[in-house]
Amino acid sequence: MAVIWLVLSVIVFIYFLHLLLGPRNKKRLPPGPKGLPILGHLHLLGKNPHRDLYRLARKHGPIMGLHLGFVPAVVVSSPAAAELVLKTHDLIFASRPPNEAAEYILYDGRDLAFGPYGPYWRAMRKLFTLKLLSNVKTSQFQPMRRAELGLFITSLRRAAQSREAVDLRARITALNGDINFLMVFGKKYSAMMELGFEEAIKEAMEILGKFNLSDYFPYVGVLNLQGLHGKIKRVSKVFDGILEEIIDDHMKKKQQQQRVADIVDTLMEIMESGQAGFEFDRRHVKAILLDMVVAGMDTSSTALEWALSELMKHPTVMKKLQQEVESVVGLDQMVEESHLDKLKYLDCVVKEAMRLHPAGPFLIPHESMEDCELQGFYIPKKSRVIVNAWAIGRDPDVWANPESFTPEREEGLQLGLTVVKLVVAQLVHCFDWELPNGMKPGDIDMSEHFGLVTARTKHLMAIPTYRLHVS
Repeated sequence: MAVIWLVLSVIVFIYFLHLLLGPRNKKRLPPGPKGLPILGHLHLLGKNPHRDLYRLARKHGPIMGLHLGFVPAVVVSSPAAAELVLKTHDLIFASRPPNEAAEYILYDGRDLAFGPYGPYWRAMRKLFTLKLLSNVKTSQFQPMRRAELGLFITSLRRAAQSREAVDLRARITALNGDINFLMVFGKKYSAMMELGFEEAIKEAMEILGKFNLSDYFPYVGVLNLQGLHGKIKRVSKVFDGILEEIIDDHMKKKQQQQRVADIVDTLMEIMESGQAGFEFDRRHVKAILLDMVVAGMDTSSTALEWALSELMKHPTVMKKLQQEVESVVGLDQMVEESHLDKLKYLDCVVKEAMRLHPAGPFLIPHESMEDCELQGFYIPKKSRVIVNAWAIGRDPDVWANPESFTPEREEGLQLGLTVVKLVVAQLVHCFDWELPNGMKPGDIDMSEHFGLVTARTKHLMAIPTYRLHVS
């Protein structure tokens, strides 16, 4: 108890010292609500902070100033303001703020998603783009994606024969996991589950999505008031053990022929050859692998479930999409990746679903590396910049009837999400969908559970009916 009072006293002392000795800035700061001493505006954030910040931004403006504990923050809530941060002044806002959980789990900033901006980050991003996400590399896995999707449709056909209501989130997560894990690790999702990877990913996503007090108050970390330290260290240890085992296994099998090189193989080749051109060891390999798994796992599955939810909630849109796919593909075959460029309305449907339900309601926070101005407002160095993607998609100054699901508004825009588009197209082409227990489209519960990735609160359940003329 004495230690707690001592630390709290230090925090209060630092706060008032900051007020007394801090710079008397007379420049025009972004407007915002009134805050509290020490807490700043943290008390205004509830279980759905993206909605809370949206409501505040409607009152105070698309560039809003807050204090999260001792950290100055800027919340961006319009497309124009986001363009200033992410494009016009991208170099100023290119870095990331410190994040205790990411430092532990992602090898002290050796990853791309949470790593600070600098020469290492630029070199790693170039390597990532050229070696891991190139069109050549992606196309190597096309036969695997086709095979896994075929198995997925076959399993749904069995459910259709028995008129069984299927848990689409569970099915989609398993499919996406198989595709992602085969591409990255050369192993199926089920094999990785046996190693404890699934639970570790879930816990990591939950931790990374929390407002960690240690990131906003100096010296609070030692108190572990939220009980996160033990969880962070445990998850980090689980990930490290699994990844070490996977890398060792790849090293043993690297001489095998007749095998498409997965991402682990590619990264180990880069490490051993020295072609990276900078320090690149096992820690970097493991950090990049975690980036790819965490980014590719929940985001795609969440985007798919939301898109299918909107389609089932809007039967006329579902029918229009089915008619487009049928006219391009025909009922005598499944959708192939080669068909996707011709499915323009599919682009609109997926884009509209992601406007209303961005997988991550906030982009990963940015940090200003120097003082600057945004639309006449002074943004001090080391400010945390939160881009509220959820609010941008609902900006009534940009979108007419922003809460409505209207894919037609997206015509002409492109969206390069191959797996998401392919699975949506396949599911609406191969099956008609009926809601269970006499539910009507308007009865679908669209409530959400906030996190680094914000998914539906309840799993989407539906009964498939096979509609193709393919036996």
